[in-house]
Amino acid sequence: MDIVEYLFSLGFNPVKIRNADHWYLSPLRSEKTASFKVNRKLNVWYDHGLGKGGNLVDFGILYHNCSVSDFLEKLNDLSFHQQSLKIIAAHEKHPEPQIKIVSKKNLFSLSLLRYLKHRRIAENVARDHCREVIFELNNKAYSAIGFRNNEGGFELRNPWFKGSSFPKSFTSLCNDAKEVSVFEGFFDFLSYQTIHQNQASFSPDFLILNSTSFFEKSRSFMEQYDSIRLYLDRDNTGQNCTQKAMESSHKHNDESSLYKGYKDLNEWMQHIGKSQKKGLRQSLK
Repeated sequence: MDIVEYLFSLGFNPVKIRNADHWYLSPLRSEKTASFKVNRKLNVWYDHGLGKGGNLVDFGILYHNCSVSDFLEKLNDLSFHQQSLKIIAAHEKHPEPQIKIVSKKNLFSLSLLRYLKHRRIAENVARDHCREVIFELNNKAYSAIGFRNNEGGFELRNPWFKGSSFPKSFTSLCNDAKEVSVFEGFFDFLSYQTIHQNQASFSPDFLILNSTSFFEKSRSFMEQYDSIRLYLDRDNTGQNCTQKAMESSHKHNDESSLYKGYKDLNEWMQHIGKSQKKGLRQSLK
């Protein structure tokens, strides 16, 4: 599989292209200047910041933090793999293809449940908050984990696809609390719920932005609370939103230091050991 196409399926686009060389902000770490190069002719990559490179498998085991066999398992469904390439080609021709929701049902697909397990999301938590959605894209049908927003649209995720249906908006879940926990993406919210699933303690209200573009638009919703806990990504965009919010009101609290060294809460949870979960629960209280 072409590495450029695979990176596109993960949501990464080149910052610049020079002949066969495609330059990216590294998917493997945080950086401001693109130093991750893919030579499309040779189909190899090299991260100048890490001093590492190789083929698609070499990248996959680093990116997913898994074994060779685990990564190859992600690629073993050839028919789905071919469908994914069609999605990529469609995106290149039409930057914003129309997604049509065909049906919604309880989570059942084994491939989607395996994907949730890989990201360490408890199955019962996912079933409580998500649906299995069949959607059409460029006259082809696909299945994905669907997370509903306040306007009736869905965030859609599977191992090969990341997108959303119209209308796109944020998601709020209210428990009549005086405190709200804010997450950038729904997998971070599901991670929080997985960590706390066996606790019968107080539950705050929740706001899942589904995109940082909704941060300012949801400020009026957040400001009605006495305390606002921000669990945004530790990238430039997420940290800028957090900083601006904290400067505007003392009610905002930056909780992202809990997963320092990782992109977001879900990535952190995927890497921590079982023995650390208890300490994690204490930290998130």
